[in-house]
Amino acid sequence: MSEPRASRRDCLRQLIYGSGMAALAPWPLQAAPAPLVAYLTPGLDLPFWRMLGRGVQTVVEPQGFAFEALDSRNSDAQQLQNARAVLARGAAGIVLSPTSSKSALDVLELASRAKVPAVVADIGTNGGEYLSYIKSDNYKGAFGVGVVMAQAMKERGWQGGEYGLCTIALDRKNGQDRTNGFRDAMREAGFGKEVALRQMKSYSTEETHGFVKEMLIQFPKLRGLFVEVDQPTLGALQAVREAKRGNDLLVGSFDGIPEFVDLLKSKALLAVGMQQPLLMGSRAAEALLAGRAGQLPAKQILVPVLIATSRNIEEWLPTAQKTVFGQSNP
Repeated sequence: MSEPRASRRDCLRQLIYGSGMAALAPWPLQAAPAPLVAYLTPGLDLPFWRMLGRGVQTVVEPQGFAFEALDSRNSDAQQLQNARAVLARGAAGIVLSPTSSKSALDVLELASRAKVPAVVADIGTNGGEYLSYIKSDNYKGAFGVGVVMAQAMKERGWQGGEYGLCTIALDRKNGQDRTNGFRDAMREAGFGKEVALRQMKSYSTEETHGFVKEMLIQFPKLRGLFVEVDQPTLGALQAVREAKRGNDLLVGSFDGIPEFVDLLKSKALLAVGMQQPLLMGSRAAEALLAGRAGQLPAKQILVPVLIATSRNIEEWLPTAQKTVFGQSNP
């Protein structure tokens, strides 16, 4: 006698789905992955880049996007590899802080070919297609530090004193702006004796410590020093302390880290042009999302630089804690 047709059907169903009523439910559907916004940065070892990335993240994630920061390790080749990787994964947008203004072109070309919108944040680019360029007023910020330094040197009777610089790479537009801004302020105040310039490559405290140690030996009459990145400034100050030059050499810096607050208050650090990386990152993300929504953001968005000194750090501190240091509950 043949087995009833319904019974064979039930057996087949049990083999496929297993026993129990719950097993008869449809297979669960996997949620589609959130579209990715990638942040390409020169180096996550520096607090500035980490904070800028956080600014991007705080805007895009609440809008349903995934976020990922990729470290280019100050290498053009690594930057290009990172760009290819995120585009191959179907990135929905790129925020680019390039390793140099020249290298930005290759990344922007890849994004353009893939029809993926891109925003440039800090450093700048020599060209290419992008929605918006978010930048600090690097020239004005560095000029402000130079004004404070020149005035302080005059007050100490150091007219005509020599000064040196530890700069970021001068193939970056922001490096050119910072260097020219500081130079112009010193020159206008009558301090034209620039005797030393060192360009950073690794952007480490050790590198800048070595630069400044050499400067102090080679130029014993050095009266002013401008270091164009925050964390490396700690290495410069260490070299100044070791040489016991804290009373006859003034140090100015750019960017900002929490350690600078006490250094400004103690006057170990004269002045800092503090960029606002959290604000820069959020502005970059807003421009990117606006472009994706069919809107046209401003081609250039300028974020002001805070000129912090021992005299005004208490006044600036609430703003700096939020937009420079990223401390939501200072």
